[in-house]
Amino acid sequence: MTLHMDVRMNQRGITADLVNLALQHGEWRGDRCRLDRKGLRQLIAAIDQTRAAAIRAHDKGGLEVVEAGGQLITTYPISKSRRVRR
Repeated sequence: MTLHMDVRMNQRGITADLVNLALQHGEWRGDRCRLDRKGLRQLIAAIDQTRAAAIRAHDKGGLEVVEAGGQLITTYPISKSRRVRR
């Protein structure tokens, strides 16, 4: 990051995590990366869907997926008896 960018970020109240968010999820056009309101709405919707799925998995106590040879074989919720004790 250049000194110029650091000064502008401070002047405009833009933090490094917001810059990283734009770089990860923004749309590149030439040498510029833009994360506009539409892109942010789509990102928030995707995060909400992921959160809802994570909550459903948590409610089941977690889940396990069995794979062999690149094929998904089965899946099941993790019951208390199947949890690994530490």
